[in-house]
This record gives sequence, C-alpha cells and structure tokens, in this order.
Amino acid sequence: MSALKHFDAEIILSRREARRFMLWQQYLLPAHSLEGKEGIRSYYQRVGCVQFDPVNVVGWSPHLVLQARVRDYQPHWLEELLYRERRLWDGWDKVQSIYPVEDYPFFALRREENRRNHWLPHEQVLQFQPRVLDLIRQRGALSSLDLETSHHIDGWWGVPVRVERAALENLYNMGEIGIHHRVGTRRYFDLTDRLLPAEIHAAKSPFDRLEDYHDWHVLRRVGGMGLASPMAGEAWGGILGMKSQERLTSLRRLVERGDLMAVGVEGLEGKLLFLRRGDWQAWQDNRGVNSEADRVIFLPPLDNLLWQREVIRWLFDFHYIWEVYKPPATRQFGAYTLPVLLGEQFIARCDAVLERRSKTLNIRGWWWESGVNKGDGRLRAAVRNGLTAFQAALGAEKVEIGADLDVV
Repeated sequence: MSALKHFDAEIILSRREARRFMLWQQYLLPAHSLEGKEGIRSYYQRVGCVQFDPVNVVGWSPHLVLQARVRDYQPHWLEELLYRERRLWDGWDKVQSIYPVEDYPFFALRREENRRNHWLPHEQVLQFQPRVLDLIRQRGALSSLDLETSHHIDGWWGVPVRVERAALENLYNMGEIGIHHRVGTRRYFDLTDRLLPAEIHAAKSPFDRLEDYHDWHVLRRVGGMGLASPMAGEAWGGILGMKSQERLTSLRRLVERGDLMAVGVEGLEGKLLFLRRGDWQAWQDNRGVNSEADRVIFLPPLDNLLWQREVIRWLFDFHYIWEVYKPPATRQFGAYTLPVLLGEQFIARCDAVLERRSKTLNIRGWWWESGVNKGDGRLRAAVRNGLTAFQAALGAEKVEIGADLDVV
C-alpha cells in the first residue's frame, strides 16, 4: 500500500499473538483482572478515553465497557469518579468521551479553536451566552430546562434547537462550563473553575506546535485501540487539524522516536498495524497469560476493542456491524447486538434489553458463531456464568431468555 511505503515492520506477529496482545492490552485477558475504582482508573490510564453514547438499551456504554473488565463492577464507582471525586472528566475526545482529568490541559488547543469557531454561531445564541454564565454563577449547576428562553433556531442539518441548549453547547465546547452531573441523558452544567482542581484548570497547553499535539494524541489513540490500523478513519476522529496525511506523518515521527512500533501480521499482506512500544515491552512479561475463562464477557458496540471493525475481522474472523441506526427490516441481527467473548474467541452475538421497571434482563436474540461447539458443557456453563455476572452488573433481578433461543 503506497501510503505505508515509508514504514517497515519491526516484527511479524502470528494472528493468535496479535489477538492475545490486543485482548491483554485492553484488560480482557485475563478476564476481570481489574478491581474497584482503582481498577477503573488503571483502565483509563492505559486507553486514554472511553466513548460515551446516549443510546441506553441495556445500559450506558461506559458502564458496559467497565463491567467487561472490572470484577464485580458497580456503576456507582464510575459516577463517583466522574462527579464526586472528579478524577475522570466527562468531556470530548474521539467523540463525547470520558478521560482522566489530568489530561484536560492537553485539549486546550481544541477549546481555543472552539472559541474561534462556535458550535452554533447564531447571533441570538452568542448574545445569550453571558446570561447563561451569570445564571450558573448565581444558581449553581443548571440544565437547559432550567433556563428561561424557549426560542428555537436552525441547528445542524436544519434540525431546530433551543437557544439555551445551543448556548450551553457553545460554552461547554469552549471550556467555560463542564458537566457537573447527569440525570439520565440530561446534563447539568457548572462553571469549569468550580469543577476542576485549581492547578488543572489553570494549566496552559503543553504544546507549542500543532505537530506536538498531534504526536501526543496519536500515541494516546493507538493506546486506546491496542493495535491500530492507520487506515481506520472513524477510529481516529476528534484529533484537531488531522487528516490522513497528517496522521501518517505523525505515525512516522513516533516510529522514528521509538514510541511506536510498526508490526505486520502473518497472512495480512500489505497491511501494517501500530502499537506502543511501552505496551509491547509490558506484554513480554505477560505472554504466557492463561486465556481459559469460566464465563463469557458481553461487550458493548462502542467498546474500545471494537473501534476498528476491520481489524477485528482480520484478527478474530468476526464481522461485526452495529445495526441500531439501520431500519428494522434491514437488520441481520438486533438493534443493540452485543458481541460475546470467551477467552480469545468471539463465540456468539446477543441482542438484549434491560427492562427497568421489572428489573429484567431480556435476551431477545442469540446467534452462535460458525464453528462453535454448542454441545460443549463447559461452553454452556461459561454462558450461564456470564449471564449471571452480566445480570448483577446491570442491577437486574432476573434473566428471561426467548423460548425459541438456543442459549444455555
């Protein structure tokens, strides 16, 4: 591939070692090796950010990411780290994301850009922004429903948006306000200087040049994926001022400095992946980790492991498409189908919904992957154990499986 002509593979991995490294780097091998809030912080320190998404069919995506990695995960642990202890920040990285609060100064260039180019530069919105700041300063954390105007303007794609919501979004993107807490999907905002530790709020951007910022963010993003394809465009989103050429240039600088390694994989001719040298060195002490697991793991569609669907297909022979935004008649599986992982292998897909009133985890669809020995008693036991753990992490009191489904 001509775009990669300036890179040479430093090592060649077997597909199995590439899989095992990726799972280990993502804290999925061995399963549930993290514990408590310190385990959550360890995960965020390694991957940089976890994507947030408002779709809540079976649980919030960040909670689903963590229940797959943290033993006996409790959702209130993440809430406390975010909104009480402020060790994590509810902000913007790849998209809306959660990341370690100490990384806040590294996004200063983006906030400066957002001050120059507002999310919605409508005159009525810009005039309302000082009023919003005054109200928050006087009354504390507020949501858009707490503000008095009900005027609408044309938002993105021509969709009407309330002036107060647009003003909050502009101020949020500029860094004037941050998310104090959430109630469901509703965000409550407060002044950033009341949310962040003083030394973090006052810190300046550590970057004198855009390319220095690019190198920091590319290195961080590679860590967010474990093994990164330079061509997985959607996985590289949110890096200010970066298109494919800037990405390749940054990758080249990081390889030349020794921060990244370019690696090949047996059977994937003409393709290169990138990993952090520090992760690879740490892997050398963990290569013998046992991949046997006594329970399956349910991964959300936006899990870090799944950011690069093509890489997952290359390494795991698992072709996954998130179908939540597809018309029902065109879906092959379910709207919110969860990949089911056992050890090093994706064994099934599960369409589930959490019925909150009855506290029931409802399994509406289950599709075994081809080649899986469905008659293996240990496999069936692992599915039962995984469902029990998943039920507990979601706070469900029971599991209901469709009568026509071959699950346990």
